[in-house]
Amino acid sequence: MSFKPGHDGTIALLADGVLAYSLEAEKDSFDRYADVTPSLLLEAAASTDQLPDVVCVSGWAKGFHSADRRLGAGYFGWDGSHTQVERSRFFGHDVQVFSSTHERSHLLSAYGMSPYPQGEPCYALIWEGNIGSFYEISPDLAITRVAEVMEDPGNKYQYIFALADPSAPSVNGGFRFSNAGKLMALAGYADGSGLDDAGREVIEWVLSRRSILLTSPKEELADSPFHDIGVESQALKNLAAHHSAAIFDRFFAVATRTLTKGYPLLIAGGCGLNCDWNTRWRECGLFDDVFVPPCPNDTGSAIGTAVDAQRHFTGSAKITWSVYAGQDFDEDAVVSDMFTELPLDADTLAGLLADDRIIAVGQGLAEIGPRALGNRSLLAAPFRQETRDRLNKIKFREGYRPVAPVCREEDVSRYFDWTGPSPYMLYFQQVTDSRLGAVTHADGTARVQTVRRGDNPLLYDTLGAFARRTGVGVLCNTSLNFPGKGFVNRTSDLVELAVDRGLDGFVAGERLFVRAGR
Repeated sequence: MSFKPGHDGTIALLADGVLAYSLEAEKDSFDRYADVTPSLLLEAAASTDQLPDVVCVSGWAKGFHSADRRLGAGYFGWDGSHTQVERSRFFGHDVQVFSSTHERSHLLSAYGMSPYPQGEPCYALIWEGNIGSFYEISPDLAITRVAEVMEDPGNKYQYIFALADPSAPSVNGGFRFSNAGKLMALAGYADGSGLDDAGREVIEWVLSRRSILLTSPKEELADSPFHDIGVESQALKNLAAHHSAAIFDRFFAVATRTLTKGYPLLIAGGCGLNCDWNTRWRECGLFDDVFVPPCPNDTGSAIGTAVDAQRHFTGSAKITWSVYAGQDFDEDAVVSDMFTELPLDADTLAGLLADDRIIAVGQGLAEIGPRALGNRSLLAAPFRQETRDRLNKIKFREGYRPVAPVCREEDVSRYFDWTGPSPYMLYFQQVTDSRLGAVTHADGTARVQTVRRGDNPLLYDTLGAFARRTGVGVLCNTSLNFPGKGFVNRTSDLVELAVDRGLDGFVAGERLFVRAGR
């Protein structure tokens, strides 16, 4: 049983090499990026059949920043010497307590979840708020840091958004966890203009800073034309694209010089959620393959530390897992007579979606990581830009935020410049079908999820039924949550969201409901 302290708090359990669960504190409508809560611990205890042999704590820091005092094995350290093992008591039973660093949690989560067999050498990239380095993992699991490319790549990436945002807090460089995702969306609106001297000066200044959140308040750039310019200004959108490219180019230059053996690349850390960068790594030609887990950010750290402990005690660093390993949907309330029950089958659901209804889905086990992949999703038809706007209003999101599509894996090349799987919504694809107005971003891309029937039968069959009705096997798929909260995970919250935000219907567990009179 493994605990990730701090933001993105998670409890994960490995049993005989299988991921039994990975329960994230923000899920069930808690605040995004929440710490582990008492209710999460109770849920983990209820989901665990016996007391664990090993209790793990992912290394962390006691405070806001990695520079604060160490918790467990601490934040930094990649090789096998950065582990702690001791005997202790856990609810009256003797256990081993294991801790390894946050850095290793990223490495071991990506390695353990990857499809490559143990013994196959790999390269790894960790880029996140504080760490920006390449590694080599040998057949005997020895980890070597090949190169430290940049301190604070994630913090430096989001800094540009804070610089332009008049509402950004004055402390810690204007940092907010949501800045990075918003900047990625805005970069898609760049008009192709070249980088002027002012933009070049800002980017070079940001990339040169050490411990940027602790040392560099945005007021130091008060004279910059980008200071408080507004996040929807064209100047900021152009700067966002150039800033993103500058960070990637620095890493790519180092990779070209040092990662020359053609091994597959593992990507971990919060920057692994940047679909543009993932696509560029996949297409760069340096690597035999690229793997990004569905939880590359800190939501995967509890899994990574559990994998590290399994390696320590058994020698195995590989696990069997499903992306649907989160909290089970809680049918905790009776649905009011504001809603009428219909048969839950793919044809009925597809008919509602084809009739421009927006339907929420809360079923089965939640997805691990931050992407909704059909079990905690809002689904809609993919055709009209007005549908995207309505979805963003339902979610209280900015109008410039894109909405992702989902399609069956075998159909993806009909609608997008892509072949093969993209099951975790972690890459950009060019949209090749002009009918898909709701899921096409300003730059002509989309962040596609592909689905196989064995992974999610209801979603797969609904896509097929929707294709038979409309001629297009694509749906909008965006996360089911209240603003600033993790996924909805219970009927009572789902009904409240449907009533307050005007949803046309919802799936709650094994039942389908639509608004009476619609």
